[in-house]
Amino acid sequence: MSATAKLDPVVEVFVDALNAQDADRFYGVLAEDATMSDNGVEHNIAPWADAEIFSSNGHLEVDTVEQDGLAFAADFTNSRGGSLPTTWRFVVDNGLISRFETGQA
Repeated sequence: MSATAKLDPVVEVFVDALNAQDADRFYGVLAEDATMSDNGVEHNIAPWADAEIFSSNGHLEVDTVEQDGLAFAADFTNSRGGSLPTTWRFVVDNGLISRFETGQA
């Protein structure tokens, strides 16, 4: 079984959309007022996602899944920073991600 098979279904859509570079699906799984942080710094999601994911070919390779599929460790690769070990944590409310936090592991 792949690590993504253990993810919460909403988080799995997030990961699949990120890896497919599918911005519509990525934003479609986020609550309208979703928030996020990267290495403890709050960011507006759209500019962050454009820089870190969509304009730099971001890709996640999930390694381990925790907290009932709402957290995982992954190698995150993009053309800006290469490959980094990262952690990701999610809050899912009413079928949408209301918050995610990522950072270097």
